[in-house]
Order: sequence, then structure tokens, then C-alpha cells
Amino acid sequence: MKTDIQIAQEAVMEPITEVAKKLHIDADDLELYGKYKAKISDGYLKKIGDNPDGKLILVTAINPTPAGEGKTTTSVGLGQAFGKLGKKAVIALREPSLGPCFGIKGGAAGGGYAQAVPMEDLNLHFTGDFHAITSANNLLAAMLDNHIQQGNALGIDTRQVVWKRCLDMNDRVLRNVVVGLGNKMDGTVREDHFVITVASEIMAVLCLSDDMEDMKERLGKMVVAYNYQGNPVTAADLQAVGAMAALLKDALKPNLIQTLEHTPVLVHGGPFANIAHGCNSIRATKAALKMADYVVTEAGFGADLGAEKFFDIKCRIGGLKPDAAVLVATIRALKYNGGIPKKGLEEENLTALEKGIVNLEKHIENLQKYGVPVVVTLNSFLTDTKAELDFVKAFCKEKGCEVAVSDVWEKGGEGGIALAEKVLETLEKKESSFHVLYEDSLSLKEKIEAVAKEIYGAGEVNYSPAAEKQLKQLEALGFGALPVCMAKTQYSLSDNPELLGRPEGFAMSVREVYVSAGAGFVVVLTGAVMTMPGLPKEPAALRIDVDKDGVITGLF
Repeated sequence: MKTDIQIAQEAVMEPITEVAKKLHIDADDLELYGKYKAKISDGYLKKIGDNPDGKLILVTAINPTPAGEGKTTTSVGLGQAFGKLGKKAVIALREPSLGPCFGIKGGAAGGGYAQAVPMEDLNLHFTGDFHAITSANNLLAAMLDNHIQQGNALGIDTRQVVWKRCLDMNDRVLRNVVVGLGNKMDGTVREDHFVITVASEIMAVLCLSDDMEDMKERLGKMVVAYNYQGNPVTAADLQAVGAMAALLKDALKPNLIQTLEHTPVLVHGGPFANIAHGCNSIRATKAALKMADYVVTEAGFGADLGAEKFFDIKCRIGGLKPDAAVLVATIRALKYNGGIPKKGLEEENLTALEKGIVNLEKHIENLQKYGVPVVVTLNSFLTDTKAELDFVKAFCKEKGCEVAVSDVWEKGGEGGIALAEKVLETLEKKESSFHVLYEDSLSLKEKIEAVAKEIYGAGEVNYSPAAEKQLKQLEALGFGALPVCMAKTQYSLSDNPELLGRPEGFAMSVREVYVSAGAGFVVVLTGAVMTMPGLPKEPAALRIDVDKDGVITGLF
């Protein structure tokens, strides 16, 4: 059986100029990065501004397991399947982070015969967007420390510096560091921290900005520290906005690539969903809606994280109205949620399936709370039995949603036709009555508890003394009307990764709260979630190599 990277390397790609023609994008509206990648010009985005919007379809999933669910694979395969049915479709995805690529999760280009290509470029440096975000983030950090060193005219309290440096790599030793060691000219000695680039507020700002003017305004609002009076100091106060915007000028433009079947894919932005808001850029999604009749997008990890943030943050800020949601599951993952270890998932086990299907049940209920029609898709594996498939199909029907088996990993678009037909049927029969979970007028605590209790299933929320103080401070400073961005483990509906299935009535712990004022949300850290991941004992990097001819192996 061929690996994902072998399939991708054997693909015959069309020049990106040919892919662009399908969307009526002229060569003059492309900024080429070689033969198969391009950025779309601001001029083109303005030209299509008055086009009618297509249908917006969100692809989400149950909680991820070691058995794998294939959310991006499904997104790509569904887009390809629309093409097979003669529908004009565009796929809108996030850019992969180097951290998980060399860590444990791998890349984010899809899999099998449902991939976005060029796969190696996408999973590695791509068009340099993450480099630009990292550089802008660290420029601001350097200007902040330089301001303190050069007299500290803003009266910044060095014990209350909240802006962190970033790096697009899993590097646990950088979570907590001391800077400024050495002599007097080397700066003020203080504790500092790193986050992974995809958790940087600048990543969120780029993904939630409509244009350069909007981005600059958001960059200026970012809180970097507090002064001795307890008032926020912003990037605008440091006069850093212009220089950051210059670094981000090209990164703000959406990237265009293709699938193995030459379906257009906009790939732009890449915030993690467990520690950030987990969606591709508003700019790319809105552009895709003007380009095509059907737009397939995704949100990271399970629906408890990615879909919740897609609805409550991205759709709220961007004024988007999703028309349907596709919920990805596998028989194997449901049995894993039913208590079967990874090695035993290939055997038929209806008892474990019945026990584990409660995870799928909760995600269906959660999506329905937003008023969006739901289609469940089961990613097909050879070990799935008819009895198991029939059980899940009957269960989904009882829950009021359509269900289809998907075989896009093996068959590409052809394997997604049943799913595409179900989605089209659902769009025809059921109109979305989308609404957000909570109103802006609620207090921050009420918003946190709405998500914790209604989406996760918590019985109560416990706040650390520090979190209590931070919540009061943020509301006093006028940030209480913002939505909340929950940072939580992706492996469970709860904040404890060991609680599989559908935990209920648990106590969720909030340890820290801070504002991302430029992005426009308040970040809530729960449990033991980290904003700078570490590498596993045997990272994927051990298996990645390049031969004498420049052919990369080991990426997945």
C-alpha cells in the first residue's frame, strides 16, 4: 500500500494558473510561488466582492483518537466529490504547523487519494506565512524589551509583561525562560515565555481580519503588558503596528493550490483549535464563497473545540452563516471511545460500539444546538463490518441527521459521492437557522460556563484564584463583551484527556484567563493544556529524510 507522500509525489499537478482559470482568476491576479502555488491579489478579492455567496459547509469530527478520524481527508474528498457531480466547489483549509508535522500528529494535507498538493511544500515552508507571523510576533517582543531598556517611558511593569515570543516548533524547554541575563546593556532580567506560532495572537489577528486596514487596527489593540497603574499597554503604544504590518503584507493574501483531482483549495492561516480558535482565515472563506457554489471548510480537532469556535468566534466576528455541518467519525474511533485499546479495534465489537457511540451522540446534539443541519460521515476501513455500519446508521437516523459512508482515502472524489449527495440533499431539504451559543452581553463567567456545561457536559466550573482575579480585571477594563476562546485538551469532551466517551457532571478547572484584544476574544486555559507543546518520545522527525535527488520521505 502506497503512503500518502508516495501518492502525492506521483500526482500529475496542473499549473496553478490553469487551476485559477476555473475560478476566472487571471494570471495578473496571481502572485506565483513556483508552478503550483500562488497568492491571490487584493485586486481580485475586490473584483468578486459583489458576487453572490455559495453554500458554506463545515467539516468537523468527534474527539480525535489514536485510531484517526480523517477530517481533512474528508474535507478534500468531499470537495473532489462535488467536482465529480459537476458542481463548482472550493475547499478552504488551514495551513499546517511544523510543530505537529515533526511531532506526533503529522501534516494537514489530507490523505490517500484525497490530498491537497504539493504536499511537501504545504507541510513545510509553503509560502512563508508562518515565518512572517513568527517574525512580526518576535519584532513586537524585541520592541517591548527595547522600550523597557531605553528608559521605559510607558511605565511598563516588568512583572506584568504578557506578550510572549513564539516559534513554530514543539519545544518544551522554551515554555518558561529567563531573558536579560548578562550585563546592564543586555536588558532587564525577567521571566519570559514562548508559545507555538499557531497560538500567537498575531495568527488569530491575521485569520480574523477583513483587509489591511482592519488588520492594522487589530494589531494596534494587542495588549503586550500592563503599566504600574494596572492599565494595558498595547502594540500601538509601542508604535510597532506599521513594521508588523509590513512583515505581514503578503501573508494576509490567501494561498491557492489544488487537490489530486485539481479542485481549487484556498489554504490560509493555521491557529490550533485546542489552544487557539482553530479555523482558517475569514478572508479565505469569504473569498471562496464568492468564487464557488459550494465551499467546504473545516475546524480543528473535535466539534467541542473546532466547531464551537468556528460558530462562536469566526462566524460571530465574520458574519458568516454556515449552511450545513459534516461530522466525521469512524467505527474504530467509536470502539476506542467504548474502551477497546488500539490493537483490538479491527475485530467486530458491537458492545464497545454501543458504549462509545455516546461521543458521537454528544457532538450531534452540540451541532444541532447551533441550528445547523448535520450529516454524519463514517470514514471507511476494511475492518468495518456490516453489523457495525448498520448500527451507526440507525443511530444517526434516530438523532435526526443523515449519514453516509465515505471512502475518499482509497478512491478520492469517487469515494465521496454518497456523502456529497447526502450533503446536497440536506441543503435542499433543510434550511440552516444558525445562531451562536451565547450573547455578547453575558459576563465572561457566564460565557465560559455556557460552553463548559452545554458543549462539554460539565457540572461545574472551578476557577483558580489567579483566574478569578483576571476575570474581574478584564471586565473592569472593558473586555467583558468579547467571546471566549477555550483552551482545552482535544482528546476528551472534558478537560481531562483520560475521560473518553461522554463524561457528564464533571468539574472543569480554569487556571488562567487573558485577553487577545486584537483578535477580539478572551482566552481561557483549562486543565493542563499547554500553549507550547513538546515532542513525543519518538517524534515523526526521526522518520523524515531527503535523498540525494531531493526527494523527501517520511512526511505524512
